[in-house]
Amino acid sequence: MAAERGLGPGALDDLIESDARLSAAERLEIYADAYFHRILDCLKEDFPATRAALGPDNFHNLVTGYLIEYPPTEPSISFAGRYLAEFLRQHPLRERWPFIAELAHLERILIEVFHAGEAEALNAEAMRSAAPADWPALAMRTHPALAIVDCEWRVDELLHEVESAVGESGQSWSAPARAPVSVLVWRRDAQVHYRELERAERAALGLASTGASFAQICEAVAADAGREEPVALINRLFARWLGDGLLILADR
Repeated sequence: MAAERGLGPGALDDLIESDARLSAAERLEIYADAYFHRILDCLKEDFPATRAALGPDNFHNLVTGYLIEYPPTEPSISFAGRYLAEFLRQHPLRERWPFIAELAHLERILIEVFHAGEAEALNAEAMRSAAPADWPALAMRTHPALAIVDCEWRVDELLHEVESAVGESGQSWSAPARAPVSVLVWRRDAQVHYRELERAERAALGLASTGASFAQICEAVAADAGREEPVALINRLFARWLGDGLLILADR
């Protein structure tokens, strides 16, 4: 390493004090190992389901390769796993666990939503304070602490399974079903939640993510109502969104 940085022989001895017990290189190796294991422990906490699916040894080796390709560049360790899902998309582990990149991506989104910005959520009281005649033109958008994750595998079910079995030893995990699902991730009262989106919700909240009027959001819901009565569906979904704090007024 010293030669690669243009340092001559003995440079480490000039930078790091050695003694009879440990050389400068050995002291540096201890620091490097401690640094790696601190990041490894952080990624274990950030990606518990990914680790559970792969197993401890595979996860350890994955992190080793990942940190070589994506060494930390931010002061906060919370950014260390930012590119793990991207790294997994081309990783040989996908041959055995084809869903693993999507699982890691979902787990990373949970972290990003937790750290996302704050905004005053639209609630039922705020809606009642506006005249019903003004509702169609009300401009809304999704809360900044909200994300929609489209997946080809039911990784949300695997994540829930792992979370529900925390602390159990000897647990084995079955591969998730290959079935398309849109997962809603949002923060409410400092807690991050996730759930499967209904088809009508996916279209409407996707539209609201860039800003839309109440009328446009209702039209998007009605377009995907299927056999459900559109007005009843709009009322049901909108009440749930307000309760979960998913929307804000677009001018806030």
